Amino acid sequence: MEHQKKTYEVRLAGIPLRLKTSHDQETVDQLVTVVNEKINMILSEQSNLSFQQSLLLASLHLAEDFLTSNKDTLSNLEQIESQAKSILSDLESSPISRIRVDN
Repeated sequence: MEHQKKTYEVRLAGIPLRLKTSHDQETVDQLVTVVNEKINMILSEQSNLSFQQSLLLASLHLAEDFLTSNKDTLSNLEQIESQAKSILSDLESSPISRIRVDN
């Protein structure tokens, strides 16, 4: 079942936008904050960029953050899976796992 979509009035880089999303107000506020912080960081570091260039560069930075986070998450999941398989193997080969209880 699809969540009810709401419309939010936000400002990104000073530009008013109307967003329609199923996210709650807190999530929308967090998203807007992250994007605005990234844009402000780029504008403060590279004042020679045009507004459009700073928006594109902010988009690339956010995409990089997203991809890096995904790669880290996948790597962590692979480590957890490997550890779980090792633990399971140890349990299966332990002497206690060979004990049978008859009723």
